[in-house]
Amino acid sequence: MNFDFEHDLDRHGTNSIKWDLYGEDVLPMWVADMEFAVPPAVTEAIRRRLDHPIFGYQIDAPSLRGVIAERMAQRYGWEVDPDWVVILSGLVNGLNLVIYSATASGDAVLIMPPIYPPFMRACQNFERPIQYVSLVSVSDGHILRYELDREALAAAITPQTRLLMLCNPHNPVGRVFTRAELEFIAELCERHDLLICSDEIHSDLVFTGYRHIPIASLSPEIERRTVTLLAASKTFNMPGLVCSAAIVPDEKLRARLKDVSHGFGILPNAFGYVATEAAYREGQPWLDALLAHLEKNRDSVVDFVETRMPQIFATRPEGTYLTWLDCRALGLENPQRFFLEQAKVGLNDGVPFGPGGQGFVRLNFGCSQDMLMKALSQMAEQLENRE
Repeated sequence: MNFDFEHDLDRHGTNSIKWDLYGEDVLPMWVADMEFAVPPAVTEAIRRRLDHPIFGYQIDAPSLRGVIAERMAQRYGWEVDPDWVVILSGLVNGLNLVIYSATASGDAVLIMPPIYPPFMRACQNFERPIQYVSLVSVSDGHILRYELDREALAAAITPQTRLLMLCNPHNPVGRVFTRAELEFIAELCERHDLLICSDEIHSDLVFTGYRHIPIASLSPEIERRTVTLLAASKTFNMPGLVCSAAIVPDEKLRARLKDVSHGFGILPNAFGYVATEAAYREGQPWLDALLAHLEKNRDSVVDFVETRMPQIFATRPEGTYLTWLDCRALGLENPQRFFLEQAKVGLNDGVPFGPGGQGFVRLNFGCSQDMLMKALSQMAEQLENRE
């Protein structure tokens, strides 16, 4: 089947946070949704659900839990009991749910920034102390790459540390952590009796030469101390349907998460259930085509930055559709504001991503080549005008 990733749909007036936040003259390359129509199977599944004109409260969906378990076995060799799967609304709710359910007042949470801002906000929402251990950046020419700071990670753990929050594939730096890196984290958590909350929402968006490994799949011992969060929302471009899942092998913790999620009303809507199941069952051809397109876009970003914006260092993501740009050498007080006001390109400011984000921006390349190159060209032209 042929899928169209080269013609951008007009999203103005759809209550899109991405497109309606700024003026119509701004190209939005920030919040992490893409410019592509969902797989046809998703649209058809929603149409079928619309044939019944009542959209009442939903109960658990055993078929969806089953298809998630099948997907874990097929893609990662991880045997998951469908009963371990807890269906939730969006993944950010899952982060908050884990913080609230699995930690107590005074428990510290270990986070490796720069990282997706809701990690920090979830800790702050429930007044949990944050222990930051920044990833270490290294550069190879104009390519920026991040690695674990193993010594600092081990040294940061205190008797108050209760939970390690992992983002893999990593947002915003695009790393897909290796087995050796995950085994180091796992051994550390086992030695210090830490829980792990692993955000793996981008696990299906991994490029050629890399392989996603769920940290819970490393051993039964690590499996029992891990909550794995995932969703079809990033992969199949449907975050507005707010459906995600937590895989929780530990029975006691799973019961606690279920109780709290029902108490907080953290449940997906009717369309989220059917869309997610359809995407996982029938969306693979679309996803294969998408990954080829995104890989081409990723390489275009790296090549363009090196050629036209040589003072900027860019990650070459191993997964995700997000590039992290180091703009510190430009000498701009706020690079996000400069590109927004002067180039009319909306990017994410690096500051909310925590320590190590000052002077950085995040660029979303989940769009057509035309839109991507237009945005990059506008950025380069404004930098050249400064010279």
